[in-house]
Amino acid sequence: MSSTAKSATAGFLVWRLSMKWRVAVDRAVAPLGLTHAQYVVVASLYGMSRSGLRPSQRRLADHTGLEPLYVSKLARALEAAGLVARTRDPDDPRAMQLSLTERGLDVTRSAITVVQDLLDQLLEPLGGRNSPRTEQFTGELATLLDVPLEPLEPLDPSAPLAPSEPQTENDEEQS
Repeated sequence: MSSTAKSATAGFLVWRLSMKWRVAVDRAVAPLGLTHAQYVVVASLYGMSRSGLRPSQRRLADHTGLEPLYVSKLARALEAAGLVARTRDPDDPRAMQLSLTERGLDVTRSAITVVQDLLDQLLEPLGGRNSPRTEQFTGELATLLDVPLEPLEPLDPSAPLAPSEPQTENDEEQS
């Protein structure tokens, strides 16, 4: 563990890990013509379709944690690339349902294999994908994802911070 990681806050480490993962996935799926965000969409569609679902863009946004407008933009780009089909939802003509095309299925399966290899590398220090430490880590991440994060009260941007308060999440790492 680096000296920065030893003194870092949990928020800073979550940020660094998420960025490390995003960059690694971006690089790994680029040869398949995907970005990390596009991979999230097609892999989620793949998993949802295996469960018998044909989600709307909104439902996919809720599932992935991506903004609905961003999912719409990604879906249009994936449709233009021939990987995703967008059709009107018969129950709600304002909604678009998403599904993978045959080509989309092939690309997604390849991408999932590549990303699973990355995940194996990432989790090796914890004992691998099926180790007790990884299961505990996964449970802790799920717990943190379930915590709603809303500002408790509006902040006054002109109010100075107290001298003992850090100005940013990683001020401790900067000093």
